[in-house]
Amino acid sequence: MKDIPHPITEINSKFITELTSFIRIRGLSYSTEKTYIHWIKRYIRFCGYQSRQDISSADISRFLEHLVNEQNVAPNTQKTALNALVFLCRELLKQNTELLKFKRAHKGPKIPVVFTHQEAVSIINHLLMPSKLVAQLMYGSGLRVNEACRLRVTDIDLDKSSVTVRNGKGNRDRKTLLPYSLHTQVQKQLEMVSVLHDRDLDNGFGEVYMPYALAKKYPTQAKGYGWQYLFPASRLTVDPRSGKTMRHHIVDRTVQKNVSLAIKQAKIIKKAGCHTFRHSFATRLLENGTDLRSIQELLGHSNIKTTQIYTHVAGLHHSGVKSPLDS
Repeated sequence: MKDIPHPITEINSKFITELTSFIRIRGLSYSTEKTYIHWIKRYIRFCGYQSRQDISSADISRFLEHLVNEQNVAPNTQKTALNALVFLCRELLKQNTELLKFKRAHKGPKIPVVFTHQEAVSIINHLLMPSKLVAQLMYGSGLRVNEACRLRVTDIDLDKSSVTVRNGKGNRDRKTLLPYSLHTQVQKQLEMVSVLHDRDLDNGFGEVYMPYALAKKYPTQAKGYGWQYLFPASRLTVDPRSGKTMRHHIVDRTVQKNVSLAIKQAKIIKKAGCHTFRHSFATRLLENGTDLRSIQELLGHSNIKTTQIYTHVAGLHHSGVKSPLDS
């Protein structure tokens, strides 16, 4: 249950308890919470701070340059560390961070790797359920692997052929399309979930994790069919906060491992993984004439510039340009 927030009462450090509480009050996602705490702990160790009063934004530049010069981190890694430390000093400690100057890590623009349609289908055909359906949703709906694994029954709308992604990257919700070709398989998966849920209820279980204390507000919903995961785990586990025995969803690591094996079995030599299906989804839409704004909404990108990178993948950035050798 790595994507479920652990109780604050389990944290030993008074300062980390304060920081964690502050992050959760601000409504940041749990993955962001873990990332920020990781970098803040590294910053504290690097600077040798002994108390809350010692922490200073003046040391951020030195730490970020250390990451580049000594640790050789990627630009995105340095940017993530910067975001975490600015959040710490500016938001929590109310310090001025506007005058930060440091050496930035640089990299050239990187074009995403994508599968051809034949490659994507070949990889999917090497997968077994439920990883196969997860991969089909990544390719057919543009989902991230963790978004697919966390889907609930209520997120599937067969009538409108849509999928609702809740608490995606940036803690944003969005709707994307559900391929008509997957309706039969999704319906079978829903029926399997229903049978498994009924069995859990008969055995005195059937409750699932609900975010934002919704289980207290709607105590009966935690055992409702609609809140059950579309891809339930094969066994029951103990919730680390409540101590209750629940059925969580399959973990993304399992799907990632299975997809990596399927890529090898399909004899595809590209440096690819689960996220390549999402890149391929966007590229196919562009090739089929879908406008960038629609693709941005389906992918959940906050900035259209992120979506524009796929014009390079699809070759649309030079659409209509003719090589002089072909004249």
